[in-house]
Amino acid sequence: MGLYTRIAAVNVCISRSAGIDFDKSVGIAGETIAQLILGQHKGEIQQVGTKALTLEELRRGSVNSAVLGSAEICPKEVPADVMKKVQDAIKQQGTNKPAP
Repeated sequence: MGLYTRIAAVNVCISRSAGIDFDKSVGIAGETIAQLILGQHKGEIQQVGTKALTLEELRRGSVNSAVLGSAEICPKEVPADVMKKVQDAIKQQGTNKPAP
């Protein structure tokens, strides 16, 4: 899944640098990855479990992966409000980790 996230993020970065709207860039990258996972892996993602995901579930996850990946790879191409949401989500995730 890491490779697919990276591919989606790079696609967002490239399209953004070409002047394409962020939401459109993320949507296209997410759809590409969702269709790839559905076609190549029958909707199954090992990290998620053994149940095949629906195309809509794959789309949501792939769009989220594209946003998170682009925030890491090309933060200047990500709108400020989206970067804030990503940073807040990362901080919240860090505070929800179980104690060792």
